[in-house]
Amino acid sequence: MANASTSSARRKILFLAQFSVLLAIEAIVCFTPLGSLPALGPIAATLSHVPVILTAILLGPLAGSLMGFFFGLFSLLVWTFTPPFAPIAFVFTPFYSLGQFQGNLWSLAICFVPRILIGLVAGAVFALAKDRRTREFPVAAMGGALGSLANTFLVLGGIWLFFGRQYAEGAGFAYNAILGVIGATVLTSGLPEAAIGGFLAAAVAVPVRRIVFKAK
Repeated sequence: MANASTSSARRKILFLAQFSVLLAIEAIVCFTPLGSLPALGPIAATLSHVPVILTAILLGPLAGSLMGFFFGLFSLLVWTFTPPFAPIAFVFTPFYSLGQFQGNLWSLAICFVPRILIGLVAGAVFALAKDRRTREFPVAAMGGALGSLANTFLVLGGIWLFFGRQYAEGAGFAYNAILGVIGATVLTSGLPEAAIGGFLAAAVAVPVRRIVFKAK
């Protein structure tokens, strides 16, 4: 009984250590320029989804969802205190206002829900496929890409649904052009993010699982 208790405690400590390392990486890519990628439009491409995907594949979908929550929290802090593009900050935080633009509870939904689903989708896809003895590399790549795309479409869809006119006015384009802008954002930010997420899920997470986690 004591051995089982000791083994459980060790697993918990190991999990906390591994999660903490990934959380530190998440903080770096969220709070420093290292996490930003060149892109067209007011919403830049980012690497902030990558630690969420890695966590989901290495530690499971629940841990990935928790890392997604921290991604959302860090994003909320960034858009509240140092917004990359102030005129649209209100779509990600209810605590920032600029003239007539003010966020609300839907801002929190946009900031948190898609980020949590990155980890849930990536981890669930990998776990379900792995249980069917599917090759890990393509499954990890698919999970990473789908998790990233879930974030992209939910963020942009939420902006269009809840803040369409305000977002267009804040970003400086006509409302009837919003679908074109969203489409361009998917092409210049969403697809590169998905490609990066899928590639690193296969190139980093799978080897780490095999070498460090001794997973087969």
